[in-house]
Amino acid sequence: MPKNNKHNHEHNQENCESNEESTNNNKLDNCGCEGETCNVNGDNCNDGTCGCSCEEDLLEEKEQLWDRKPLMVITLSGIFLFAALYLDLSGYGSLTTTPLFLIVVLLSGYNVVKNGIIALFKGNFTMNFLMTIAVFGSFLIGSGAEGAVVIFLFYIALYLENYAGERARKSIASLLKLVPETATLKKDGLTSEIHVHDVKAGDILVVKPGDKVPIDGKVIKGSTSINQAAITGESVPVNKNIGDDIFAGTLNQEGYIEMDVTKESDQTVLSKIVKLVKESQKKRSNTENFIDKLAKYYTPAVIGLAALVAIIPVVFFGQSIDEWVYRALVLLIISCPCAFLLSTPVAMVSGITASTKNGVLIKGSRYVEEMSKIKVMVFDKTGTLTQGNLELTDIIALNNYSKAEILMVAGSLESNSNHPIGNAISSYVKGQGVKLSEVKDFKSITGNGLKGTLDNKTYILGKKNLFSNKYEFSDTMIRGFEDQGKTVVLIANETEILGFICMKDTVRIASKSTISKLKNSGIKTVMLTGDNEQTAKTVADDIGLDEYYAELLPEDKVKIIEKYIDKGIEVAMVGDGVNDAPALARSNVGIAMGAAGSDVAIETADIALMHDDISKINYLLNLSRKTMGVVKQNVSVALIIQVSLSVLAVFGYVSLWMAVTFGDMGLTLAVILNSLRLVYTK
Repeated sequence: MPKNNKHNHEHNQENCESNEESTNNNKLDNCGCEGETCNVNGDNCNDGTCGCSCEEDLLEEKEQLWDRKPLMVITLSGIFLFAALYLDLSGYGSLTTTPLFLIVVLLSGYNVVKNGIIALFKGNFTMNFLMTIAVFGSFLIGSGAEGAVVIFLFYIALYLENYAGERARKSIASLLKLVPETATLKKDGLTSEIHVHDVKAGDILVVKPGDKVPIDGKVIKGSTSINQAAITGESVPVNKNIGDDIFAGTLNQEGYIEMDVTKESDQTVLSKIVKLVKESQKKRSNTENFIDKLAKYYTPAVIGLAALVAIIPVVFFGQSIDEWVYRALVLLIISCPCAFLLSTPVAMVSGITASTKNGVLIKGSRYVEEMSKIKVMVFDKTGTLTQGNLELTDIIALNNYSKAEILMVAGSLESNSNHPIGNAISSYVKGQGVKLSEVKDFKSITGNGLKGTLDNKTYILGKKNLFSNKYEFSDTMIRGFEDQGKTVVLIANETEILGFICMKDTVRIASKSTISKLKNSGIKTVMLTGDNEQTAKTVADDIGLDEYYAELLPEDKVKIIEKYIDKGIEVAMVGDGVNDAPALARSNVGIAMGAAGSDVAIETADIALMHDDISKINYLLNLSRKTMGVVKQNVSVALIIQVSLSVLAVFGYVSLWMAVTFGDMGLTLAVILNSLRLVYTK
């Protein structure tokens, strides 16, 4: 599946402009403009059915939830409606009650009717148009009371629908409120309060115990423990010392610290999370796209069917026109596609919201759907299944070279590397106080090693297969270290081997249980590594993987991913999001671990685990399957109930108010509430 397909969302060109009142009304008066463009708070929503909540706006922060205007409309409409119904039951004639019912329509349905008529003149058959036909049709056949009840209940349905949708919106929008508005700037020994937007990279800030971190940076003085659940989903505070990264929106629980600002307010990890979750709405699932396409033909088909129900019995069988027009109007109400259209997007938004709160950033509903279909889970070894913190265990000098010479060459060549092996060597060399030399003519030998010139001599560092044809060394000795699960790196000049360095990584504590749970869920587990065969086998056997592939170059990893995809098998790849970028991009779903500290990982991966917690893979798989299960429940229940009620309506067993209560309002709310359960998935 291509990773960067733009979402092509077809829509008609009808505008339902939101004035100040409708903006404060959470789009309530604007709803019902299927196929239109709703301009809300300056953002265009082209979801094809504005009458059922603009899903593009599902994560927009809104005004106060229980706005006064809709409550006033509901109250006034209710007073007039119940007064009219009381008078109607008391024997007063239509001359008295009809004006009251029309007032209810005017109050509750003004924008619905207006947009329905506008849609008609522009050739769009929208949900508002269905409701307009039903309401006015009911008055024409003498059922004005039911028409007023229908529009009143429809208004309440839209209002409650917005309330339910707001629950998902507020969960994400509340993340931004974690960031304090001000920060304590330290300059020339003095402190002052400044707005967080005025903080620049390089500024020094003070964060006291109990304060929230205002912006991303590094600790330069003091130590503390930080609650960073908002970013990584970790429930336990994390110790932070000098040099450690800290993130905006996290809570300083204990110590006084000073921090060096590394990012400005609009570039923090937290702001990127919120931005990407909002953008995830554009990366829609195949199910959503299918339902959208179906909806384009659904409304015209329903109108045509209702017309046949109203005409055929009257023209060909001499039935009562009032009776069959009434049944046709009931059919129109039942067939309003709200529940059907909301069945997928609300569930997806709820699932993505839940994952974000638990430290898993999913960048589109298409990846929720893809994740639920995964059959093979492929893992990189270093830094994913293992800690990624390689430690030097042995330094073996050969051919009369010293350990100091080996460390100087290795440390110099690896000084600019971001690979775990390079980091391990550089860290050790720095700790030993080894003086490094300037490297010239540096070259990275992809997947194998490094080459460069030091003091006019060329040196090579890398895996043993880089040296096997030209150099003499004891393969038996090296294999002995590899049998212990160690990674061996050789260092040589142009003529002979200087020696080799051994290092070892440790398997993550959660790796075994994660792999076991995946296998119990029917997932095949595979490890890819550039490490030697014996080390790979040791790790694979220890963890319990189904398959492993060793001594791979980056392009080899891509080929293995393609092997599964070519067989029609859905594959997810888990890596660090940087060194594994090609394989992550080629898989159906690319998952990056520990993304909180890596802008590249957040940007490139389809799904980012904000913390180095591999057990989140099981949570992700379960959440995606549960989300798609809710989608299937919503779609199937909506279809079954609407089809059943439609059949009953044709035979005259359903009234207008029953249609809107159970077939439209009730069903829509049931779908939304069922979806909102996902927000609390842990």
